Amino acid sequence: MNAAIKAFHDSLPGVYQPIAALLYEHICTRLPEAEHKIWHRHPVWFLDGNPVVGYSTRKDGLNLMFWSGQSFDEADLKPEGKFKAAEIRYAAISQLNIIDLHRWLEKARNIQWDYKNLVKRKGALERLR
Repeated sequence: MNAAIKAFHDSLPGVYQPIAALLYEHICTRLPEAEHKIWHRHPVWFLDGNPVVGYSTRKDGLNLMFWSGQSFDEADLKPEGKFKAAEIRYAAISQLNIIDLHRWLEKARNIQWDYKNLVKRKGALERLR
């Protein structure tokens, strides 16, 4: 784990630290080819420069977001923002379903919208995969 992501984890409220640690472990294991770094103050994983998954804190839990998640056809992922992102929030580690997480991470690899070139395309998203 790089120093910036470790610092992010260390800054979390105690109840969220084990959730973040588990997410980090499984995301890194399931997407070993992904670059991961702090982006807009939160851990984010990128495939070929395109953001695919990340997590951040919210008042009501740790938020796991998939940039192309609305295309995953998964009832537990709720739409986020005006593009194709979807999220789920965890207030306790017991809420995290590893089987679901692994399925979503596979979909994150295989279903992608091109966020990397969003500005260049003046806000128009194109499907990559």
